[in-house]
Amino acid sequence: MAKFSSSSATRSVVDKYKFKFSKSLGQNFLTDDATVDKIINGANITDEDYIIEVGPGIGTLTHEMSKRAKKVVAIEIDKKLIPILEDTLSECENAEVVNADIMKLNIKELIDEKFQGNKVKLVANLPYYITTPIVMKFLEENIPVTDIVVMVQKEVAQRINAVPSTKDFGALSVAVQYYCDTDIVAKVPRHMFYPQPNVDSIVIGLRVRPYKKYQVENEDMFFAVVKASFGQRRKTLLNSLSSMGVLDKETIRKILAKVEIQETRRGETLSLEEFAKLSNEIFSQTKN
Repeated sequence: MAKFSSSSATRSVVDKYKFKFSKSLGQNFLTDDATVDKIINGANITDEDYIIEVGPGIGTLTHEMSKRAKKVVAIEIDKKLIPILEDTLSECENAEVVNADIMKLNIKELIDEKFQGNKVKLVANLPYYITTPIVMKFLEENIPVTDIVVMVQKEVAQRINAVPSTKDFGALSVAVQYYCDTDIVAKVPRHMFYPQPNVDSIVIGLRVRPYKKYQVENEDMFFAVVKASFGQRRKTLLNSLSSMGVLDKETIRKILAKVEIQETRRGETLSLEEFAKLSNEIFSQTKN
């Protein structure tokens, strides 16, 4: 099977089917062989792997992953792309396309049906408008996913991969890093897509931990504390956490002292371990 990820090959497929790009669906097709290889290598795809792809476009990445993986299931919301994918993936016996909205799909049921419940990897060039909801859906719904290797907008990747006390560090950083170790797989300039988007991209690797690195007694409280801490970045932790409305200001002050976090600090300076300690103590106090 020859590659068809070059710009000319992509344009040829698009022209053949007179395909009209949808801005609302964030359709930008990758046209660089080297980047396709970097994504596949970054996901360490082997012939034992079951892959879920979201937004396959014309099947550029799907086509190459099928050569390495045990099975690939691509989720595509755009009905107009289904006949194109049937054509471009006609030789890929271990690749299947499902016409569905990933945000409405029961992914566990899909994995049971298509992969016999085995662990999966999510590998995709994600539509930018829905990147974060897709990533968080896979992390929060207790899906048996080991790796998430996805192309995202540069700014989103920087936020996901950020460390405390930097401008990019925020609630998204904490949310993803609570579940995963993160790394940058590849930087992808905008000219490697057709049509060309207005932003550069990054392929980010999220390695889902099989264990809990941070001891959190109540995840709802943990994420509520994180959200409150970043809600108004200029506020001190004392004021941010008091605005949650679960405990009075004086109790929050005592909790901060107990966990040895200065009340004048701001959310973006806290490590995940500190967020865990803080949320555990707040949760303990709310139970009393």
